[in-house]
Amino acid sequence: MKEPAFWRTDGGRGSGALARALLAPLGWLHAFAVARRIRKASPVRITPKVVCIGNLTVGGTGKTPVSQTLMHRLCDMGLTPATLSRGYGGREQGPLRVDPHAHTAAQVGDEPLLLARSGQAWVARDRAAGGRAIEAAGGVDLVLMDDGHQNPDLHKDCSIIVVDGLTGWGPGTIFPAGPLREPVKAGLARADAVIVMMPDADTQPDWAGLGLADLQIPAFHAWLEPVAAPPPGKLVAFAGIGRPQKFFDALQAAGGDLGEVAVYGDHHAFSAGDLRHLDALAAAHDARLVTTEKDWVRLPADARSRITAWPVRAVFANPGALDGLLRDVVDAEAQDG
Repeated sequence: MKEPAFWRTDGGRGSGALARALLAPLGWLHAFAVARRIRKASPVRITPKVVCIGNLTVGGTGKTPVSQTLMHRLCDMGLTPATLSRGYGGREQGPLRVDPHAHTAAQVGDEPLLLARSGQAWVARDRAAGGRAIEAAGGVDLVLMDDGHQNPDLHKDCSIIVVDGLTGWGPGTIFPAGPLREPVKAGLARADAVIVMMPDADTQPDWAGLGLADLQIPAFHAWLEPVAAPPPGKLVAFAGIGRPQKFFDALQAAGGDLGEVAVYGDHHAFSAGDLRHLDALAAAHDARLVTTEKDWVRLPADARSRITAWPVRAVFANPGALDGLLRDVVDAEAQDG
């Protein structure tokens, strides 16, 4: 889905405010259902520790790049991590270990397929069943649950909230009246750390504006950084992610020469017609097609050879503190065992 305009904080008057007011009762019901499910749940505990990388809003905040970075840092510690995802957009129910050479995004979803390029990745609609499957397969020290802060089925040893530092919590209303999955206060009360994603290293988070100034848990400043320079020459960029404009802005900031951009809905399945349209745009601008890694893995195999993926990684202002948080989880595992 594309984010409606009335979810933005700058739509405080007129039709935007009216839409939020009309939808607010549905938001209250949604929040009540989430809170009730969490309150009544009996989470399943597994031997590997579980670290959840979640958020409080609908849409892209950078959880997948954060999970990739944490995977690499855990591997550098000598641990064997695995990711566990719902597999949104894929038809497989799981539990299933993702094989990046055999599975497609239509089967397992784009995010698990991308995460499988960094290490062991699993999908399971039933998170508890997925955790048990990882435990039964053996060899995994720590499970990174990609999304799932509002899913209580699997016991979490550490819950990390990722928030976009510019869009924040939106107008503060619950879905569908706004982007929040639950009230901010309730979500933060179950969190062990917060990661605020900013456009770059120089743009500092507005801790007070986000309501995080007096937070009693660790808060990290992070941003997405390109792994390589943009492709040379004129570019036509396209993206079907939560916030495509962030990708286009990053391309231009890194020196990419954008002739035109094309926006699709989050997790969009690219059709033959879409690809013909994109090829026509590229030909009209004498340009090369470029997209995100997450979009690239959803492309048909025959299209990937002519379209460039521009990968980014999550970088932390204080990586030592992040390592300390992960070591605390590991140490707790050693004590429990």
